[in-house]
Amino acid sequence: MRKSPVPGPRPGVPLAGTPRCSPPVPGCDGRRMAPVMAAIVGPGNIGTDLLAKLRRSDVLEVGYVVGVVESEGLERARAQGIAASAEGVGWLLRQDPLPDLVFEATSAKAHAAHAPRYAEAGVQAVDLTPAHLGPMVCPPVNLGAHLDAPNVSMITCGGQATIPMVHAVSRVTPVPYAEIVASVASRGAGPGTRANIDEFTRTTSQAVAEIGGAGRGKAIIILNPVEPPMIMRDTVFCAIGPDADRDAVTASIHEMADAVRQYVPGYTLRAEPQFDDARADWDGHARVGIFLEVRGNGDYLPEYAGNLDIMTAAAARVGELMARAKQEVPA
Repeated sequence: MRKSPVPGPRPGVPLAGTPRCSPPVPGCDGRRMAPVMAAIVGPGNIGTDLLAKLRRSDVLEVGYVVGVVESEGLERARAQGIAASAEGVGWLLRQDPLPDLVFEATSAKAHAAHAPRYAEAGVQAVDLTPAHLGPMVCPPVNLGAHLDAPNVSMITCGGQATIPMVHAVSRVTPVPYAEIVASVASRGAGPGTRANIDEFTRTTSQAVAEIGGAGRGKAIIILNPVEPPMIMRDTVFCAIGPDADRDAVTASIHEMADAVRQYVPGYTLRAEPQFDDARADWDGHARVGIFLEVRGNGDYLPEYAGNLDIMTAAAARVGELMARAKQEVPA
């Protein structure tokens, strides 16, 4: 395992990555361990909110923030004592030490260009774009499955919000088809989100099937310009058998919502799951509808930007587990 030295404590700022085993866990002697160094590429809305979350981490220390033009996000990072540059990934990969992990919050096209360079340098990548170059990860579904992958995909904001619900249904009854609709405030959709709309629909549809467990998946995103901005809302429809155990489906949905709230406190069911009886024009299937709201945590972005908050919260969760694996500390 490659070890990287990390920046020392900054005046007035506690070092984020000095974890100890508290409470004690098997295999840990309680000594302080060096944090795993991380970099954030893309200092926009998502990258800046992610930085706020990672600053609270016990196992990750953000050493670098990288963009391609000077921005408020880079200035914010510098103000926190973090090395920040507008010279792009080339600058990052010339640094000594290199980061152990890089979180990319740019665009699908940019990540496709950067990923081979990370791999060549031996830097593990957590991809917050819809590029989908590595295995897709949704924390409450397959969090620990790809800890050693060189590149993991965080799918999309709509995927992180809705795939747990598809999985909640499919783990108790077959789901031949699932459809998700993600409605987000237009004001909370920056240039990166808008540039990735086509990739969003393709990647989310694929993940609804592959990770959620549906036979087929479809995804739709709506950018709503209403003022004041709306809180993110998501609708999930799952086709189920006419004799599916509705009580078991409902219980599984509530259990999954509780699991997501462990890292996204603003994740809520707006109503009880709604069941529709089988219909001939649904190929004889019944249907369950699930209605969600995702309120942001307000770390950097406003509460209405739950679509971005759920991505950064999920990425931080995955990154921390990767860091623990690198430290060989039980998670």
